[in-house]
Amino acid sequence: MSIKQFIRERFFPHMWCPGCGHGVVLNAMLRAVERLGLNKNDIVMVSGIGCSSRISGYVDFHTLHTIHGRALAFATGVKMSRPELNLIVPMGDGDALAIGGNHFIHAARRNIDMTAIVMNNRIYGMTGGQYSPLSGHGILATTAPYHNIDQGFDIVNLATAAGATFVARTTTYHVQQITDILCDAITHKGFSVVEIMSQCPTYFGRKNREGGAVEMMKLMKDRTTPIGSKAFQENPDLIQRGIFVKRDQPEYCSEYHKVIEKAMKGR
Repeated sequence: MSIKQFIRERFFPHMWCPGCGHGVVLNAMLRAVERLGLNKNDIVMVSGIGCSSRISGYVDFHTLHTIHGRALAFATGVKMSRPELNLIVPMGDGDALAIGGNHFIHAARRNIDMTAIVMNNRIYGMTGGQYSPLSGHGILATTAPYHNIDQGFDIVNLATAAGATFVARTTTYHVQQITDILCDAITHKGFSVVEIMSQCPTYFGRKNREGGAVEMMKLMKDRTTPIGSKAFQENPDLIQRGIFVKRDQPEYCSEYHKVIEKAMKGR
């Protein structure tokens, strides 16, 4: 079996900039699907708008390329009508947590069975390098030439507080960990959130003097550490990576089906 069976080769080479981390995410995700032995006809990928959302054009699954910020809403409709399918929803910072923020927290609250992949490059890459809800204080962007004064969301804390039953974080440097985590996320029965820190050398790296892709990936290596590591205890400014939440809770589609059965018995 080869991951080539899962891609639409006619659409390659891809449109991402040289050094973009999203291609790494695509590769790792396909390896997770291959490892799990999933049938591509049982997978639906739903994306919105943005650099990250272009990923749906390169996979040979059932795909929906929908409107900005509404990928989770479309995915919810698919899952409710065909609960046996595996839903994967790739999003970027704005798609997930700006215009799409309301859908994000309610999908987590409902615990509907799908995997939300948030590719966090801390910038709006497709539209010219504007700052995003994940950029963070002090960064430079085309819309923040003197530095950004907004505080950024912490995806892990936000997803956990909203009720997601699987929450994880990794980076494009830790490519094997991406595959491992996505395997766990896809097989988890409930709403899974996987944040993948991804480099954007074209806008974020250039504006913030972080260098090219290699230098940015090295920074992600140096700035992150496994959950609860000694390094984190010594330096709390490091970003933890790994699986933060994994718990069982009634899944939305299953509970909805019970309501239907109860109503039908009442008739």
